[in-house]
Amino acid sequence: MPAPTDRRYSESHEWYKQEGDIITIGITQFAVDELTDITYLDLPAPGKQLTAGAPFGEIESVKATSELYSAIAGEVLESNSNLKDDPSLVNQDPYEKGWMIKVKAPGANLGSLLSADDYNAKHG
Repeated sequence: MPAPTDRRYSESHEWYKQEGDIITIGITQFAVDELTDITYLDLPAPGKQLTAGAPFGEIESVKATSELYSAIAGEVLESNSNLKDDPSLVNQDPYEKGWMIKVKAPGANLGSLLSADDYNAKHG
């Protein structure tokens, strides 16, 4: 599945969808395919401050445990509570139902992240 064109992508395989000051973050289909069956997610609570370039959580699969990184600074507004009960939503639909967190990031500039075309060229 090619990466959707309505968001930007990091080298560490997170996607960022901006709507005003709110940015929704998840992982790409490529990352899901590499991890295989996702079994657990450790996501931040609302109010946590994210630092650009720092981990914001962990994702566990039958193959490995990996850190999730944020390319932006901001305040976590919401974590996807559905993933706590059913982490397989990330496997089934990483770009919609499998979103992970929503971050308030006024003035965030996603221009340094990869476009969908660039990400697909590298990982498609």
